[in-house]
Amino acid sequence: MLPGIPRLKDPNVIVGFETSDDAGVYRLSPECALVQTVDFFTPIVDDPYTFGAIAAANALSDVYAMGGRPLTALSILCYPGAGDLEELAEILKGGAEKMIEAGCVVLGGHSVNDDEIKFGYAVTGVVRPERVWTNAGARPGDVLVLTKPIGTGVVTTALKRGLARDEDVAAAVASMLKLNKSDADAHGCTDITGFGLLGHAREMALASGVTLEIDSAAIELLPGALEYAAQGALPAGLKNNREFVSCAVRFAQDLRPEVEALLYDPQTSGGLLLSVAPEGAAGRVIGRVTERGESPIRVL
Repeated sequence: MLPGIPRLKDPNVIVGFETSDDAGVYRLSPECALVQTVDFFTPIVDDPYTFGAIAAANALSDVYAMGGRPLTALSILCYPGAGDLEELAEILKGGAEKMIEAGCVVLGGHSVNDDEIKFGYAVTGVVRPERVWTNAGARPGDVLVLTKPIGTGVVTTALKRGLARDEDVAAAVASMLKLNKSDADAHGCTDITGFGLLGHAREMALASGVTLEIDSAAIELLPGALEYAAQGALPAGLKNNREFVSCAVRFAQDLRPEVEALLYDPQTSGGLLLSVAPEGAAGRVIGRVTERGESPIRVL
């Protein structure tokens, strides 16, 4: 559908929507470019303050994924007119305090009366034009670094079904609240969110014209995620991700069904997947970048 949408051609657009990157980048000068993104969603945890903070961390992540520094934000709120105003205040407070942690100024926002609660931000940041990270930057010989464990979709689904232990929920929340700031010298990057690890890896592999070789045993999983996946606590988005992405994935071995499922698990405020030179790798290495092979992604 997107190719049919009219748009203005502008030579200052460094990153548009063609490569499915996490944010758009627009050059203001030879030394400075704007990074712009927007993200919002429905509550995934019961506590309104925590929901607001996770929504903020998730929106900020798109700027970090482009190598940028967030500067300003506008809140986006859908809330029932007859809703609890104290809970609303907690959502806004959680988001505001996470923005303060990031050094990002909330300038205002927009709200609408909606029976289904939704919250998030449009965030603007800056980056030097030559330092922009994109999906298209992965190079053969690079290693893949993942900055957070996966499994938030499965754990929060288990929470909704009354299966999740308090300590496992707490670990997932702590991961989602962590900001994706990174000082890495990366060639390419994406953040792992709704399309899951393999979905976002696919975007990077296709945009870069390479194969991403991922070691499933090297991936850190959130506590309880494997158990809950085995119990069938799988979010609807996981099935959609598998149907869309599986044709681009070749498995070198048979994985346990629950392990394979977690590779497609939609994440909220997930980590960064960085493509970096081996000597610059700092963090958990989960694979490597090779010349394009039979498929965009190979899972060991």
